[in-house]
Amino acid sequence: MDEAQWKAIVNCDATFDGRFFYGVTTTGIFCRPSCRSRAPLPEHVRIFKSAGEAQAAGFRPCKRCRPDTPLRPDEEMVHMVKAIVNRRFEEPLTLESLAQELSMSPYHLHRTFKRWTGVTPAEYLFAKRIEVAKEALRTEPLRTITDIALAVGFRSASHFSTVFRKMTGCSPKHYRTQHGTVGTAQEAAR
Repeated sequence: MDEAQWKAIVNCDATFDGRFFYGVTTTGIFCRPSCRSRAPLPEHVRIFKSAGEAQAAGFRPCKRCRPDTPLRPDEEMVHMVKAIVNRRFEEPLTLESLAQELSMSPYHLHRTFKRWTGVTPAEYLFAKRIEVAKEALRTEPLRTITDIALAVGFRSASHFSTVFRKMTGCSPKHYRTQHGTVGTAQEAAR
């Protein structure tokens, strides 16, 4: 192990991730240089060029930094949250339910997701719902705004209208008039 590798381990330097992995002989675990676990003593460290090499030497992957996966754990978690939201946006998803499904604390999920994406999980969920609602408003003129609101996961048309106006700058009805066609006379009265 050279000085640069040791500094990377001690400083949890992510720029060295993928260049090498380190195993700790006292625990039998190997990690990425960016792992936030406690720094080992230098005499207990073995350096490996790949995760496969560390596993062949009898080390098992760290559960914190997951060096055997191509994505870093935080990045993987963000992808998992996005996949859940994109697939199940119409369900009553909450920060707590997402965190429970991913076996982590709501605080950690919220903080990490915002750090990686610039938005909170709730903001991402609302953006997805509004995106689908806009498509429905443009292409389904006979469907009521209330039906669309409920179909995309909002509990009420009034909440949908409030969020829609905040995100687009106009009401759902105005958006439909500008970008689609107004359907039934019943819809035009809403």
